[in-house]
Amino acid sequence: MLTELTQYVLNGLVLGALIALPALGLTLIFSVQGFVNFSIAAQMTVGAYAAWLSGSYLGWSPIPMLLIAFAVPGLLGIATDRLALAPIRRQSGAHTALMLAVVSIALNLALENALRFVFGSDLNSFDLPIERNYRFFGLSVGPQQLRNLVTALVIAVALAAFFSLTRWGKAMRAVADNPDLARLKGIDPRKLSNLATFLGMGLAGIGGSLLAIDTSVDPSTGSRLVLVIFAASVVGGLTSLYGAVLGALFIGVVGEVALVAMPPVYQSLTAFIAILVVLLVKPTGLFVGASGVRK
Repeated sequence: MLTELTQYVLNGLVLGALIALPALGLTLIFSVQGFVNFSIAAQMTVGAYAAWLSGSYLGWSPIPMLLIAFAVPGLLGIATDRLALAPIRRQSGAHTALMLAVVSIALNLALENALRFVFGSDLNSFDLPIERNYRFFGLSVGPQQLRNLVTALVIAVALAAFFSLTRWGKAMRAVADNPDLARLKGIDPRKLSNLATFLGMGLAGIGGSLLAIDTSVDPSTGSRLVLVIFAASVVGGLTSLYGAVLGALFIGVVGEVALVAMPPVYQSLTAFIAILVVLLVKPTGLFVGASGVRK
């Protein structure tokens, strides 16, 4: 029983690492722009398809695949933001954030159906050699799962360094803290908004591509995880990047351990319960004290 439970925890950490990347993107966009952009789920799928096309038809190796999976949804995210969301952001009002969230949901559905129109609804797998799982102390983990875990951790550390050490990163933190004061200091929030969208959607694209490499990709790849991604950001505090990572790992482990007592079809229920409990007990998030975009 202990070995089985440990296996679930290990699986949860691997899943949490994948969730962490789009959760980081969602948190980053929320911190700078002030609304939850649910279209990040479709951009996650766009990144997965970009990686699949570059690997299956161009024969690219994993690193170039991840780069294209970052760039394509990043650029598409800026385009869709300028087209559908920026005009609403300029209308300052009490319900602006709600309107933006609703439009982002509609945008997510539009992108998902566009992908379904182009690629169909079939599952598409990467043409990769079959590898045996690593086994130790009665536990089992796949080589690709380990690579996904390491990749996610490296990206999270690089993002933390970007916000701590670079001028653009510090400027984004300033806009997140106080946009009006940032303007007085000569920082253009509009340019940083584009950068936040590019980075956020790009992170989601990498997360989607890593998931697709380990499993497969179809037009609903990102949408199936949108509630889990949102739960990770809420648990982490919505404005803390480190909190988003911790929240993703927490949600991943809880979701996998819950399989001991419930069928897999109800696994997403744990994400909904996590959102409900956090909003009732500590609306600012369980890990709000962790350093992030905002301090």
